[in-house]
Amino acid sequence: MVPRRRRPARPGALADLAPLRILTQIVLLQLGYYFSAMILIVFTSLTSGNHPDASLLFDWHSLRGDITEGWTLGLCWILTAPVSAVLLIVLIARSKLVPDFAITTHLIDLIATSLFTKAIPSNIFWWLVRASSSAIMISLGIWGCRYRELQPMSFGGHATKSGDPGGDYEMAPVGE
Repeated sequence: MVPRRRRPARPGALADLAPLRILTQIVLLQLGYYFSAMILIVFTSLTSGNHPDASLLFDWHSLRGDITEGWTLGLCWILTAPVSAVLLIVLIARSKLVPDFAITTHLIDLIATSLFTKAIPSNIFWWLVRASSSAIMISLGIWGCRYRELQPMSFGGHATKSGDPGGDYEMAPVGE
């Protein structure tokens, strides 16, 4: 009996689904998310004369819509979303995977916040800020990844810019 030949895996199939790689990307994205939030929150706390502490980062009670400190904290979390979108573009680089990683980041944040406060957030302002942050992260991340994916590629020869103002590229012959 002749053994069946296995079809080779499609290019990138094993690299895309490597569990260790996915876990590393999630950890790096989460660290970048919290680091950028921490920088913004510490800066705004110090400039307003308050002492920064971990409750500003993990406690949902401090994110309120009826005081200035809560609105400032909400703005810090919203401004963290574009920074995280850049991290998505750099680390993930595939528009198809951006929503999964953005929602995972916010789900881990929900778990961390719930464990820190020992309660699931019941503040509607906290949920609105997180939903807005997630939407910004997803939309900017998908846009950036698609922009990057659709850039022209050079296969071999030297790419030379043509004289027209449209910016089209033409390939120079390989032998020259």
